[in-house]
Amino acid sequence: MDAVGLRMLLSREGLALLDEASASLDDLGGAVQAVATLRRRGHDPALVAAVLTQARLRRRAHAKFGDFAAAMLFTEAGLEQATRLRVAAVHAGRMRDAGMRAVADLGCGIGGDAMALAGAGCVVRAVDADEVTAAVAGFNLAPLPEASVSHARAEDVDLAGVDAVWADPARRDATGRRLPVEAWSPPLPWLLSLAHERPMGIKVAPAIDRDLIPAGSEAQWVTVDGETVEAVVWTGGLARVGVSTSALVLDAAGAHEVAGTPDADDVPVRELGAWLHEPAGSVIRARLIGSIAERIAAGAVSERIAYLTTDADATSPFTQRFRVLATLPLDERTIQRELRERGIGTLEIKKRGADVDPDRLRRRLRLQGDRSATLVATRLGGRHRAILAERA
Repeated sequence: MDAVGLRMLLSREGLALLDEASASLDDLGGAVQAVATLRRRGHDPALVAAVLTQARLRRRAHAKFGDFAAAMLFTEAGLEQATRLRVAAVHAGRMRDAGMRAVADLGCGIGGDAMALAGAGCVVRAVDADEVTAAVAGFNLAPLPEASVSHARAEDVDLAGVDAVWADPARRDATGRRLPVEAWSPPLPWLLSLAHERPMGIKVAPAIDRDLIPAGSEAQWVTVDGETVEAVVWTGGLARVGVSTSALVLDAAGAHEVAGTPDADDVPVRELGAWLHEPAGSVIRARLIGSIAERIAAGAVSERIAYLTTDADATSPFTQRFRVLATLPLDERTIQRELRERGIGTLEIKKRGADVDPDRLRRRLRLQGDRSATLVATRLGGRHRAILAERA
């Protein structure tokens, strides 16, 4: 969306049409039919295109922002990078509980994190280097008097009077290509230089190079409903004493956290038991598998393989668990024969420590039947094996 499209959307006609289209997109038919319907009513074709794009973005945004999405504006890139509101609320709670009353949001995007910070009672000074994105954030934050938005480079912001900084740097270019940390907007080295002056929370990709995480900070990885979505580097008074790494899991039951220092030793290897446990991605990234293994009295299926096993069923919010049905050679014909004998027509394929293309293997297996299962390609006892299992 460019500045012209945004101005059209922000007109009285544009906002009214957007609310109508967002509420009745299905009634307008498919995209082509909706365009034709709105144009017949005399609306400018450019406005129609902008409105329908926003209506679709609002629908996609519901997964991140819930009912709030129906009253927000988005850019494609801004929605892609935006923190889920549920996660942002947890981050904002950490800021509030640490006594950070005035927070600068450097690189605010569409304003999702600033919304959560203002909702937690913080006074937020948000900035974004892109003019259109800053204007979208201003629209989204307008109902919150605690938040203000400026179009500016993060590097040019006066941080006087700010207690803490939140930053969610743009990590991709306009084509979607990942950028080196020096080319992030704002750059990660510059952001880390601010950590000497005031506490910070810096959102980074889950695959962040650990060597980039400064000593004395806390690195927290976050998994939401089974998907590991981000990591945050917390510094100064926002990093907890004695905690260098943590894993946060959010699911339907609430928020769950394990924290400490990265496991120094590998989890002891044992024979595969009746149950297979897959730690959440945040646990794996935080290197806290040993803590979870101890909690559920589990061993590892193989060295340096992040699957755990137990004889007895053991539940944990930090793992997904599977009941083992059979172990097989990692051989396509053997697997196919086993699946057909069991009538398995729907197969989830996971891999760890095995060179397998799940989509290609699934096609070649020619599945038949009305039962479902999970196939795990991994190593057992130093050999590549396939574990046939079912989700508990």
